[in-house]
Amino acid sequence: MKKGYWVVRANISDKYEYSKYIELASKVIQKYDGKFLVRGGSQIEFEKDGFERTVVVEFASHQQALNCYESKGYQSALDYVKNSAVRYVSVVEGY
Repeated sequence: MKKGYWVVRANISDKYEYSKYIELASKVIQKYDGKFLVRGGSQIEFEKDGFERTVVVEFASHQQALNCYESKGYQSALDYVKNSAVRYVSVVEGY
């Protein structure tokens, strides 16, 4: 079975509000056995820039990654993103 990944690129405009999202989302991701492979940290962008934060989360399967994203708990956590960040989120099937 191929693993599933969340790939998130973000610019944060309100760190306090976004921290509430992180707290809630982390609990949901843990519930779905998600494993953070990249969670912010120092990054250097090549070719084009525009994002200050990158997050990669690994799940046991692509379906598990989708289930987590679509879960009621995660959708509730997203309420804290609306006014605190601009993000691009992809749910990707592993190789």
